[in-house]
Amino acid sequence: MSNPYQAQQAASSAAAASANAGFTNYVQEKINNGVNYVCGDCDSKVTLKTGDIVRCKQCGHRVLYKMRTDQIVQFEAR
Repeated sequence: MSNPYQAQQAASSAAAASANAGFTNYVQEKINNGVNYVCGDCDSKVTLKTGDIVRCKQCGHRVLYKMRTDQIVQFEAR
């Protein structure tokens, strides 16, 4: 006989693993495509990938602001 508590825990952990896989895919996609920033001086859009120098390609300014995502981000609190 299986314990109902154990069945509930298994279902909960499977749902959490599925949610984490979706988030991991999203992060991996962002790393491959780069992350969008806005220059603090000239307001031009800059896309940076891993290892790129943090500098505006138009004016050379080093202060970049991360743009907000269009995708809904939801976190589960315990």
